[in-house]
Amino acid sequence: MHIYPMIYRHLLSRTDPEKAHTYAMKAISVFGRSPLAPLASHTVGRRGSETITGIFTKPLPGRVGLAAGQDKKAAAIEGLDALGFAFVEVGTITPEPQPGNEQPRLWRVIDEGALRNRMGFNNEGAQAAAARLKVLRMTPRGRKIVVGVNIGKNKWTSPEDAPKDYEKCASILAPYADYLVINVSSPNTPGLRDLQAVDSLREIARATRAGAEQAGAGSVPILVKIAPDLADEDIDAVAHMVIEEKLDGVVATNTTIKHEHGEGGVSGAPLRERALEVVSRLRSILGRDYIIIGVGGIFTTHDTDAMISAGADLIEILTSFITEGPLLPGHLNRALARRPV
Repeated sequence: MHIYPMIYRHLLSRTDPEKAHTYAMKAISVFGRSPLAPLASHTVGRRGSETITGIFTKPLPGRVGLAAGQDKKAAAIEGLDALGFAFVEVGTITPEPQPGNEQPRLWRVIDEGALRNRMGFNNEGAQAAAARLKVLRMTPRGRKIVVGVNIGKNKWTSPEDAPKDYEKCASILAPYADYLVINVSSPNTPGLRDLQAVDSLREIARATRAGAEQAGAGSVPILVKIAPDLADEDIDAVAHMVIEEKLDGVVATNTTIKHEHGEGGVSGAPLRERALEVVSRLRSILGRDYIIIGVGGIFTTHDTDAMISAGADLIEILTSFITEGPLLPGHLNRALARRPV
C-alpha cells in the first residue's frame, strides 16, 4: 500500500485520467473472470472474519464497498469483489445509453487527495447493464456478491418526466440488484440536483418502487443519494421523506460543487468533514431502523472509524481506491472487522 501512492503521484498522475480509468476497469474485468480472482479473494482481498447480517438480504463480508461511478458498465464486479470490496455499487445507469459530457471531463487534484469530474452519466443504458448482471447472477459466485445499482435519468428527460426514467430503470434492473440507489445528486446533469426537493423526490421514490414491483422485485431496498451541498434543513426534509415513503435509507454523500477548480464535482478528502456531518444528522432523524451508507473522504482506518461512529452502517470509497491502490478495500475491511463493537 505504501508503494502504490508513490506510483500514483509520480507516474500515473502524468497519464490521461479517463484513459487510465478505462484501461484499469478493463484489466479488473478480465482479472475477475480469470482463475486468479478466487485466489486473490482469499489473499490480498481477504476481508477478515466479519460477517454482517440484517442490512441486506445477503450477508456482507465487511462494511466497505465501492461507490457508484467506478463501474458504470457493471462489467467488473467479480474483479472488484476479489480485490476486497464487501459490496459493489454500479452505475449511474440511465434508461437509454448516453455518451456523457464532452471531454476532458475527469481531472486529478493531487495535492488535495481529490478527483474532479463532469462525466455526465456516461453509460450503456439499463438493458446492457441488466444483460451483464443476468450473466453474473447465473453463477454461484456471482449470486453471492452484494450488488447495488445506482440509477438516474437521461440528460434529455425533462424534470416532469424524470419519475418515468427512474421507474423504467427500476423495472429493468431491480431483479438483479441487492439494493437500488436513486441518484438525484450528481452536479453533472443539468437540473438533476433540483430533483432533491422533497416534492420532486417523493414522486421519483414512488415511481422507483412501482418499477421494482412491476419486475416482481418490490422488496428490493431503495435508498436515495444526496449531495453534501444541501442545506441542513433540506437534509432533514429528505430524511423525513424517507420515513414517510418507507424507503430504506440514504447514501451520503455525492460530490461537492463547493470548490474553485472549475466545472464538475469534487470527490475525496475535501468531502470528509461534511460527509460526517451529514451522516450524523441523518442518523439523528432516522434512528437505527434505516440504512445509511457513508461516502466521502475515506482513506484510512481512522476515517472508517469516524464514519461508523457518526452513524454509518456501511461505507463506500472510490477516490481513495484510485489514489491509494487496490489493496485498500481489503485493508479497511480487515481493520473494521477488528474494531470493538
